[in-house]
Amino acid sequence: MRHFDLSPLYRSTVGFDRLFSMLDNAASETPSYPPYNIERTGENAYRITMAVAGFSDSELELEAKEHVLTIRGEKPESDADREILYRGIASRAFERRFQLAEFVRVDGAHLENGLLHIDLVRELPETMKPRKIEIGSGSQKQIENTAH
Repeated sequence: MRHFDLSPLYRSTVGFDRLFSMLDNAASETPSYPPYNIERTGENAYRITMAVAGFSDSELELEAKEHVLTIRGEKPESDADREILYRGIASRAFERRFQLAEFVRVDGAHLENGLLHIDLVRELPETMKPRKIEIGSGSQKQIENTAH
C-alpha cells in the first residue's frame, strides 16, 4: 500500500491544512471497487473515468451536493433463476465519493463501453482570477498634517 508523507508540505504552506488532511484520509481509506482514473483534460477541466462494466445507465446514480460528488451503482437481484459456478465479474452495489474543490461543478456524464465518464469544470469568479497590478512611478504624494 502506498503512503505519502505530507509533513514537509505542512511546514511550507499556510491555509492548506484541510486539503492535506483530506489527502491523508483518502490515502488511508481508499476502497478498491470500482477502479477509476482522474485526469486533467484542459486548464480548468477534469474527467473522472470509472470502470462500471455490467452496469447500465439506469443502475447508476450521480449526485453532486455541497462539494461532494457521490456515485452509486446497484444491480437488481436477478441471479435466482441461474446457477453460477464461478463469479469473477463483480456485480455488487457500490458507492464512491469524491470531494470537489470550490468552484468545481459537474459538467456532464456519459456511459461508454463499460466506462462512466464524468466531466468536471472549474469556474473561477472574476474576483478570484489573477490580475496584473500596475506599479506607479517614482512621484510620491505628500500628506499634509492638518492638526496644530
